[in-house]
Amino acid sequence: MNHTRLPAALEHGRTTDVFDNTTVPAGLLRAHRVADGVWGNLVVHSGAVTFVFDDDPEHPITVGAGEAVAIPPARQHHLELDGPATFAVEFHRIPTAAVPVVGTESTALSADPR
Repeated sequence: MNHTRLPAALEHGRTTDVFDNTTVPAGLLRAHRVADGVWGNLVVHSGAVTFVFDDDPEHPITVGAGEAVAIPPARQHHLELDGPATFAVEFHRIPTAAVPVVGTESTALSADPR
C-alpha cells in the first residue's frame, strides 16, 4: 500500500543508504523538510516506521514493510521508530526544478546539527 503517491513525471535523483534503528540520522527523527522542488519517498524494507506531518500530528502514518509514503516539498515532518525497522528515502525532482546538491535534498540529512 502506498499511503500517498508521488506525482507523475518526477525524475529520480538518488536513494539514501538503507537505515536501521542504529544508523538512522538524528535529523530524520526531528522536524525537517524536503527541499523546494524535491519530493521524498520513504520506503520501508522491514518492520514499521511511523511518519508524522508536523502540521497534522494527530494523524500519524504507520508505514510497514513493502510500503511507502510520498513526502511533498517543504512540508515539515519527522519519523518515529518504535521497533526494529529498515528503510531508505528516495529523492525525486520536479523536472523544472534545479538539481539539488547531494545531501541537501532534506534538512535532516545536512551536516547542521540544529
